[in-house]
Order: sequence, then structure tokens, then C-alpha cells
Amino acid sequence: MAVYVDKLRDHGWRHGPSCHLIADTVGELIEFATSLGMREEWFQPKSSPHFDLTAEGREIAVTNGAIELDNRAMAMKLREIRNRET
Repeated sequence: MAVYVDKLRDHGWRHGPSCHLIADTVGELIEFATSLGMREEWFQPKSSPHFDLTAEGREIAVTNGAIELDNRAMAMKLREIRNRET
């Protein structure tokens, strides 16, 4: 099991560019995110379970073992996770 981050994108948010943190399982995702100091209520379960990360949060996640994925690899991983859940 692993956790993943995609590339930073600027969505025009006041916190600057952000990315997504996902994992092979929801339990692993929440455990990893909370170990980084994120709050469980920041979890976004709709469509693709994830947490949003700022640039700083992404850097911390990668330092702690998150695997960096490009857009194509992230889309494939999300498809794999969704297929496993159904």
C-alpha cells in the first residue's frame, strides 16, 4: 500500500498552488494525512477520496514517503482505486 501526490496546480486559491493526496486505501490515506498534522475533517470522500495539499504540505508528504505521480499516472491510479472499491 502507498500514498501518492500529483503535480501542483494553481486553482486561484488564496493559499497558492495545491495538489491532491491519495492512497491505495482510505484508512491508509487518513492515517498518513493525520500523521502530517492534517485534520481528519479535511478529508474529501466524494468522487475520489483525497486531501488537498499546499505546496508546503506536498513537500512534507513527499519527504515522508508519498510517491509523486504525473497527471497520467495519477488518473490511472485513481481509476485503479475506484475499480477496486466497486
